[in-house]
Amino acid sequence: MAVHWLFGCAKSRSFVIQMKDYESYTLPNGIRVVHKQVSNTKIAHCGFILDIGSRDEKPHQQGIAHFWEHMAFKGTEKRKAYHILSRLEDYGGELNAYTTKEKICFHASVLEDQLDKALELLVDITFFSIFPEKEIQKERTVILEEMSMYWDDPGEAIHDHFDELLFPDHPLGKNIMGTSVSVNGFGRESFLEFIRQNLHNERLIFSSVGPLPFKKVKAMAEKHFSHVPNYTALHRRDPFSGYRPKSQLVDRPITQAHCVMGGPAFGQYDERRLKFFMLNNLLGGPSMNSRLNLSLREKFGLVYAVESNYNIYLDTGSFSVYFASDPSMLERCLSLTFKEFDKLKEPMGTLQLHKAKQQLMGQLAMAEESNLNLMLMIGKSLLDTGTVETIGQVFDQIDAITAPELAEVAREVLAADQLSRLVYQPGRP
Repeated sequence: MAVHWLFGCAKSRSFVIQMKDYESYTLPNGIRVVHKQVSNTKIAHCGFILDIGSRDEKPHQQGIAHFWEHMAFKGTEKRKAYHILSRLEDYGGELNAYTTKEKICFHASVLEDQLDKALELLVDITFFSIFPEKEIQKERTVILEEMSMYWDDPGEAIHDHFDELLFPDHPLGKNIMGTSVSVNGFGRESFLEFIRQNLHNERLIFSSVGPLPFKKVKAMAEKHFSHVPNYTALHRRDPFSGYRPKSQLVDRPITQAHCVMGGPAFGQYDERRLKFFMLNNLLGGPSMNSRLNLSLREKFGLVYAVESNYNIYLDTGSFSVYFASDPSMLERCLSLTFKEFDKLKEPMGTLQLHKAKQQLMGQLAMAEESNLNLMLMIGKSLLDTGTVETIGQVFDQIDAITAPELAEVAREVLAADQLSRLVYQPGRP
């Protein structure tokens, strides 16, 4: 995407970037604001996306990024929990947050005339939470219940367990929610320490999509964000290396067999990323005509659901196939899955390739219709790569993909001797 510098000031680091469809501004304290004006809506979506996640935790901090996400709503220097939760909800707005292995996000959706309130509240919970000990005790119980809920669902628990298999002794392999031991050990100073070690104003983005012009959003940002301290913590992420395929069979008090199979894949900066994203979409993406769904469910009726997933991190990625079946059908499901893998290792025909491209383009275009998703995508893209690609640029990249290139990445990622496997089988744990 072409970037045009309108004016700059190196001393204050304050500048505006004019991008096609998007405008961005950096405050003197390093906080970047990116906005896309969408005129055919009354709703504004905005949020802070922080380049901090569970992979940035030290061993004694496991789960604290996710805990911080919860605690941001539990009290600031000028608000108690009730006032935080009511500030936007009273006007029909929504306040939410999420944590991943590399990001924490606090975001809001409001009517356009409530955007000023949203910016003021978001900066309050992101930078000025006070982590009251009484609230920590209450939220600790909530998180432990959340952990139990996930553990009781084998379809959820097996994915976290599989990450441990892929990334042993590495932060990417650790559960985002932490452990009962680590969560029980957090106090107020634990959160303050984690923030001191990781928060950097130049490694966060305030992203906005809505009907207001950029000039108004910029003025609101200057009004509410300028007093944020200039956080400059530098954290180093340890890259993952030394993968070795493993297989594990675990007894659990269940009636179905649950299986996840996969291995490492391409990271954010690998040019093969989009090719494998397209391949994964064809194999087991959300469409009912994905190859695994047509085979395991529609043709043979062996599973209720089957999916493949591709998680992209900055320096690496992970690929997995998941299904649950009657234990007696497990080996047949695996055999059919490997059969689909083998088909992808050979160049597909012209018509198949065209359909795969058209399907992915259609799905991406529909995803961009959600202004909330668009707001999050813009912020994450600018944070990770420094640019925001237009949908047309992505389509051009998809169009350029060839059948031999897809077969090549399939042979690399789907090599049978490089895949790990985790199975939950019925039995006494």
